[in-house]
Amino acid sequence: MTRQQRCLCTVAGLALGIAGCAGTPRSSAILHYGLTLSPTGIDPHLNASAELGIPLSSVYDTLVVQDPTTGEFMPGLAEDWSISEDGRDYTFHLRRGVTFHDGTPLDADAVLANLEYTVDPDHHSQKAVFMLGPFERGVASDPMTVVLHLSQPYAPLLDSLSQVYLGMASPSALRQWGPEAYPFHQVGSGPFQFVDYVPNDRLTISRSSGYGWAPAVVAADQAALAGVEFRFYEDPPTRALALESGQVDIVGEVPPQDARRLVDSGEFQIYPVAIPGQPMQVLFNLMLAPTDDPRVRQALVLAVDREAVVDTVFGGMSPVARGILTRNILGFSLDLPMPAYDPLAAATLLDEAGWNWVGRIRMREGAPLHLNLVVPNWGSHPEVAQLLQIAWESLGAAVDVEVAAGFGPLREAQAEEAYNAIAWNTFGTDPDLLTPFFETGGLYNWMGLSDPDVDEWLERGRSTTDPAVRAEAYSEISRRAMDGAWVLPIRDYVDLVVAHQRVQGLRYSPQGWFPYLIDFSLAP
Repeated sequence: MTRQQRCLCTVAGLALGIAGCAGTPRSSAILHYGLTLSPTGIDPHLNASAELGIPLSSVYDTLVVQDPTTGEFMPGLAEDWSISEDGRDYTFHLRRGVTFHDGTPLDADAVLANLEYTVDPDHHSQKAVFMLGPFERGVASDPMTVVLHLSQPYAPLLDSLSQVYLGMASPSALRQWGPEAYPFHQVGSGPFQFVDYVPNDRLTISRSSGYGWAPAVVAADQAALAGVEFRFYEDPPTRALALESGQVDIVGEVPPQDARRLVDSGEFQIYPVAIPGQPMQVLFNLMLAPTDDPRVRQALVLAVDREAVVDTVFGGMSPVARGILTRNILGFSLDLPMPAYDPLAAATLLDEAGWNWVGRIRMREGAPLHLNLVVPNWGSHPEVAQLLQIAWESLGAAVDVEVAAGFGPLREAQAEEAYNAIAWNTFGTDPDLLTPFFETGGLYNWMGLSDPDVDEWLERGRSTTDPAVRAEAYSEISRRAMDGAWVLPIRDYVDLVVAHQRVQGLRYSPQGWFPYLIDFSLAP
């Protein structure tokens, strides 16, 4: 089937399966949405927070969109596209009749202006510029056709172009405001338009009455809501209070015990949204004793009852991780060897490695079995670290836990190399997100890993667009990682979204975090 035929089939399926697809009831309702982080910056082209995408993915349209069920890439602002045989040229034919919220028409020059804004080194893009991979330049072959030239094949490009960080902004607004002021005057072409942003207070968007090019992945042709006001609730206990008091209609990352209590009241509903990427995991330093010994790493993995950890910290509302990728991403395999909790086998491994009990701790050649675990201060990492500390101390290790208050201290720990393990998780829909963690010399190669096979598999995964070949490459990396006990997987990330019963039509994009607000409505 051609891409257009598949799109038509998807549209037909939506029309049959979702009432109201052909015409969306409009209302004057304002949805109040609680965000869990106040971003330091909200320009998606320049800033990196996942939180900014929750409101702004409905302000911007993207060249392509990804089906949340099949993972297939489908037309967005580009009605069709082709990839050259060598994988280095992507040609996009743009949809006609699209205008930005300020009236500026979408054309090839508008796309080029967005790319130039993003890659400008003076603008210091934190994420979008890297999502373009080996992008060299863009060329307008005619007013409605743009060609992206890459220096080498880069399979994740369509995934990148489907996300808000590479959403299309009005070139007029980009020129008028520049990188300093544009975050407060954003202009897209999506179903909602940007109204205002008050840092640490609120972000407001309103329905775009002229919107008429909804992609096939959404159910509605126009937004039912008149607008959405977002407010920030960084402290987890405040989120349930905000729902109960009526300050918000919906909020994410609600603590499990609060989510259960709210649902039991009968007024609220829980929506567990699986977030793709790398699971919460512990990455061992392969270069520093004692975790340079695979027997020690295997013992540390076997000593942790991962199901008990997930049940204790996350209330059983997250799956126990099975490898270095989450279940909802290309390359995940249920066939990976995942050792069960076995503290006796763990103790035997340490005995074989020469770590003998001396009083309450194991020693070898006069040195204690000492571990330094570094964890970030978000996402329940500190709570998980406490349970790991207990498990490893019962094995005979002396364990120090360092909670890093931000990404900077994590990088400092990496530079000093004075750690045995770092806890981390990463979000993303393409398995190429493994590259900076597993590639020799990778930016976030916390493990100090250097494996030629892994480097070759990573290169194969990003240089071909064949999903089967890519899946096999990343599965091989996962198998090698588990066989070598390079990581201790903990849990697949699940965002516990809780909404009042009157909030209807909740659907989320493949990235998990980003709602299709065009499909949301509020019952009377």
